[in-house]
Amino acid sequence: MRIFIFKKKINNKSGDGFTLIEMVAVVGIIVILSAIVLVNYRSGDSQLALLRSANKLSQDIRRAQEMAMSAEEVNNKVYDRYGIHFDINPGVPDGKKSYILFGDDGGNGAYQGDPPDKPIETVNFEKNVEINQILASAGGSENSVQKISITFQPPDPTTYILESGENKIVVKIQLISGSNTKTVVVNKAGLIYVE
Repeated sequence: MRIFIFKKKINNKSGDGFTLIEMVAVVGIIVILSAIVLVNYRSGDSQLALLRSANKLSQDIRRAQEMAMSAEEVNNKVYDRYGIHFDINPGVPDGKKSYILFGDDGGNGAYQGDPPDKPIETVNFEKNVEINQILASAGGSENSVQKISITFQPPDPTTYILESGENKIVVKIQLISGSNTKTVVVNKAGLIYVE
């Protein structure tokens, strides 16, 4: 027959818990890590806004291209061309922060701002994003321009860049509060891509 005797272990050491200094150190580390994460979150949020704006611009250029391919009817009218217009002249309010999707009724490839051209939509970039520069390329040289239209003529659609001899346009957008940029390129063949 076995007899079990249970003994209660009494521990008189005071080192089983955390000291106040250890608790303060842990809380301090958590605060520092949280601050680092929040600062990087704001920076990452701005970068995402820039990327979303570049992708939105390329999608809207493709949208104008698709409208030309389908000869889409807008406001009970099929236009000769569909396009995107940029005007970043200093005198144009919010010109660097927006662009116009339009229907070109005269077939001249430029947005005139009044009939017969019809603005379909004015698109604004996200907060803190604006156009930095627009470059038009012809024969290897790039020239900075303030005002330009890209139009697509049905049914193929044929791409027109409103400057004589231009074979591509480069739109650089940036964060207002930084130097980070994204580039949207459209060439004469209608290829659109974001760099």
